[in-house]
This record gives sequence, structure tokens and C-alpha cells, in this order.
Amino acid sequence: MPALASFTLGSGSHATLLLHGFLGSGKNLRTVAQRWLDRDAERCFLLPDLLGHGESPPLPPDATTDTVARAVLACASKAGLLDPLSLVGHSLGGRVALAAARIEPGRVRDIVLLDIAPGAMDPAESGTRQVLDVLLAAPEAAADRREMRGFFTGQGLSPALADWLLMNLRAEGGQVTWRIDRHALAALHDGFQRDDLWSVVESRAVPTRCIRGGASRYVNDADAARMDAAGCPVTTLGEAGHYLHVDALDALIDALARTPRAR
Repeated sequence: MPALASFTLGSGSHATLLLHGFLGSGKNLRTVAQRWLDRDAERCFLLPDLLGHGESPPLPPDATTDTVARAVLACASKAGLLDPLSLVGHSLGGRVALAAARIEPGRVRDIVLLDIAPGAMDPAESGTRQVLDVLLAAPEAAADRREMRGFFTGQGLSPALADWLLMNLRAEGGQVTWRIDRHALAALHDGFQRDDLWSVVESRAVPTRCIRGGASRYVNDADAARMDAAGCPVTTLGEAGHYLHVDALDALIDALARTPRAR
């Protein structure tokens, strides 16, 4: 199993993994870890770059959600974290957390899903898929980040979203190129969107809760009702969108700090 790039914050005994979303990296959730640590010094946070993302190794052929989840569990072991693990995942990271519990439920203390539901989705209807299509159409290389940024904003992406995608560039040979395999990530995206993980939640083998954005479409009211019925409470953060850690950081930290520890 390839070793993931990762970093830790805190030195407590409560091992907690923060798993970022699609096309992101561990540093996207650094502020969440820092703020949460201020509220709970007993935690030790591990923030990996998921397989195929950030500075981690590329995705192997035919990678699935389970492939990514196994790499996360191996990363926790290599970091010396003691089981059971608390898993907190945003979007793709939430699905990876559920897959980890499906593979090795005994290693997972609890799960917090950040604006993602367990059910299968049509990849074509995902907002992420629209961004991914623009990313796939981008040139392989550009003279500099400004030139690549111009491509994205010219395709209708916001400057903030363009800057987020540019975090996946590296400078080499007098130009910027992609440090991610965009096509492999596109295949992973469609696979994890189709992965039905309701059985993990409805088995109640691992305590699970969800925090969703009130302005996001990733967890609809029917999903929330089904999760509540399965013993997975859902907290809604007002007008926040999909990126809870950007839109409603204070409210998110309040909700996370109330996460039950019992198992």
C-alpha cells in the first residue's frame, strides 16, 4: 500500500482523521483541526492527502473508494495512531470514511459526514462533475499560473474556484504542469458517486452523524430523514453551502465539538 502524504496536529490520545474532499488536500482542513484542537486538547489529528490527491502517490488502475479507504487506514497505522479512530470526512472524504468502516469496522470509533449522504448519486448531476469537466479540458501545461488561471475564469469558474484548482499545479522546466492524474481522478469520481454506502449507516455498527449545509444539495431532506431513522442525526448549518469549513467555520466547530465520544 503506497504511503500517503500527511501531517498531524495535537498530541492527545483520541486519534481523529480529517479527510478532505475531491480535488482537495489535507491542508484544506488544517484550520478546522487547529480550531477543534483549541476546544479538545485530548485529540490528535491526522490530515492525509487522499490517494491521487495533493502530494500523495497516484491512483492505481481501477481504484475504488475502498482502495482510497485502505490507504487511509494504512496511513493511520504508519503514523502510530491507536485504534479506534474517529473519521471526519468532507464530501469524498465522508464516503472514504464510510468505506473504511465497511472494510474494518472494528478500527473505527465514530464517523462524522460533512455535507455528504451515503447513497449512490448520478455523477453527471454532481456539481463537482461540472468543475471536473472544465479541469479535464484544461491544457496539460502553461507558461505560468496566471495563464492557467485565465483559462479557468474564461470557462466561467469563479476566481476563488480557479485558485483552488491551481493548487494542483507544480512548476517544472520553466512552466506549470499538473501534479495530479486528472483522468484517473475522473474515473474515481464516477465510481465513488455510484457507491451505495447506506448499509454502513443502517447497520449501526459504527456511530455516525452528519453535518450538512442548508444551501447545499448534497444531502437533501429525504436523505436526512433516512439518516435520522437509522440513528444518524443530521445537523443543518443555516445558509452554508457544500464547503462548510469555508462558509460556516464557527458553527462547524461548535457542531464538531459536540461529537459524542462513546463507543
